[in-house]
Amino acid sequence: MNVTIVIPTFNNLDYLKLCLKSIKVNSNYEHEVVVHVNEGSDGSLNFVKNNHINYTHSQVNIGLCSAVNKAATLSTTDYILYAHDDMYFCKDWDLYLEKIVKMQKSNLFYLSGKTISDNDINNDFKCGLTPNLFNEDLFEKFCSLNKSENTQGSHWAPHLIHKDVWKSVGGFSEEFNPGDGSDPDLCIKLWHKGVRVFMCIGNFKVYHFESVTIRKSSITKNNGTKKFLLKWGFNPRFFRKYYLDGDHRTAYEGPLSNPSFSFSMCNDLLINKIKLYYYKLF
Repeated sequence: MNVTIVIPTFNNLDYLKLCLKSIKVNSNYEHEVVVHVNEGSDGSLNFVKNNHINYTHSQVNIGLCSAVNKAATLSTTDYILYAHDDMYFCKDWDLYLEKIVKMQKSNLFYLSGKTISDNDINNDFKCGLTPNLFNEDLFEKFCSLNKSENTQGSHWAPHLIHKDVWKSVGGFSEEFNPGDGSDPDLCIKLWHKGVRVFMCIGNFKVYHFESVTIRKSSITKNNGTKKFLLKWGFNPRFFRKYYLDGDHRTAYEGPLSNPSFSFSMCNDLLINKIKLYYYKLF
């Protein structure tokens, strides 16, 4: 199974190199990679050019949502996998992903990998906080010993969506640039398209350096929670809790159902509506 891996980057060359290396050495298939280079003053633009990597480019940082959408237009495969430039893919990640894709009855699914950071690993497996210190062999050993179950309610990168479904929802909503709130917004758009399979694949792990993604934006920060509330009538936490059933990362048990009303849900919805009217008034 071949996928298009879309990676936005913003002057983050060392992390980007490590990410691309992990895709090359830990994949079983030759996947298509498309990088969107925001600015590229650190040499990242020359790097993708010199290494014949498919790319799109903007002179300034256009934000995560616009960058991913622009890069995704170059996809020639059936699947789009969005990842951050500061992620390291585990060995055989694509086999774990392929196994789950083959189990699906339709293209209506949202599958993600399990992100691992330094805080998630005990002292015996601390892999390093920067690319030059990262211990690839130690992370591979950690992944081989740490077999995780698939869990419910995923809405984070890296995530895989069929390209037809991606196009049907218009990709990321660019009003969420530079990125805050864009992931749950994408998921609720998928929900309205009939997607009910939201699964995190436990053995598809990526090490995530976390603090050095495109979100170190130089453009105006965006209150994604407020924008999500104004757009959908409730905040991202409400969507995660009552739609995706993702608050406690429970074991995956199958496609989700429409949320059932409860006292807790009605109470939380009322609080959201009060905030919504406050934002609209003031």
